Amino acid sequence: MEKENQTGCRNFLLLGFTEDSGLQSFFFGLLLSMYLVTITGNLLIILAIISDPHLHTPMYFFLSNLSLADIGFTSTTIPKTLLNIHTQSKLISFPGCITQIFFFIVFGCLDNLLLTVMAYDRFVAICHPLHYVVIMNSCFCGKLALGSWLISVMSSLPETLTVLRLSFCINMEIPHFFCDLPEVLKLACSDTLVNNIVVYSITIAIAGFPFSGILLSYYQIFSSILRIPSAGGKYKAFSTCGSHLLVVFLFYAMVLGVYLSSAAMPSSRMNLIASLMYTVVTPMLNPFIYSLRNKDMQKALGKLLRKMMLLGEGTIAGPP
Repeated sequence: MEKENQTGCRNFLLLGFTEDSGLQSFFFGLLLSMYLVTITGNLLIILAIISDPHLHTPMYFFLSNLSLADIGFTSTTIPKTLLNIHTQSKLISFPGCITQIFFFIVFGCLDNLLLTVMAYDRFVAICHPLHYVVIMNSCFCGKLALGSWLISVMSSLPETLTVLRLSFCINMEIPHFFCDLPEVLKLACSDTLVNNIVVYSITIAIAGFPFSGILLSYYQIFSSILRIPSAGGKYKAFSTCGSHLLVVFLFYAMVLGVYLSSAAMPSSRMNLIASLMYTVVTPMLNPFIYSLRNKDMQKALGKLLRKMMLLGEGTIAGPP
């Protein structure tokens, strides 16, 4: 079979969701709407946390980082998908594909690590409340957030750089709406053993260990809650971690759905839908989960929106 290495490989073809022009218009409108809601919701969360001093706590500091990661995660794939649908093009350059793979892995790992850090924050708050301020000080929280970013970048580099050593066949069609690393590896004509070892090793380290940490944290949390004598105390303690627990469930359920659908139906459109849920729906829902279940966040968002409305009215009215 004729081969073409990465220096001669100019473009991949992203097959996307459908060839039907009518359905393409539908997907364009759907993706654009979801993307705008995701960006707006997460930006409002970040601005509300920055503007309200009452939210300058470790939990909301990590939440602002999670919102930033969700913006990056969605922006890695959706704008290029929208551009391809709008221009009726399926092309993505080799450098563009590599860049997309790199940032997709970075923000995916970051989401996972930040959820783990937030679980640890809830563990300290519920299981060691008297030592919470001392343990979760601003310096330590900054190190946890910075460490999450650095580990995500360092984890993405090996997976991305090992793609550069591959040569690719003439068939450059990716049956996806973005450059998903497993799909790209399937197109390689050269041996992908090293790539698969790197991918599985990093996946176990970055997904397995953090998930185990989340499970351990919540085991300790639930054990502590059950020891609280009053029902009101149990409800108050559980309410402080309810939003995070729901986000964790949604995140891992979507990820598991992607891998199960890929394994069971490798060529099915269901794999695309599962990936869409993982890459767009979860980041879109996170702001709603934290705002609808959190009175402090609702108050902060209300204040922010009122300030924005007053600022808008002042801009329209102009100087006296």
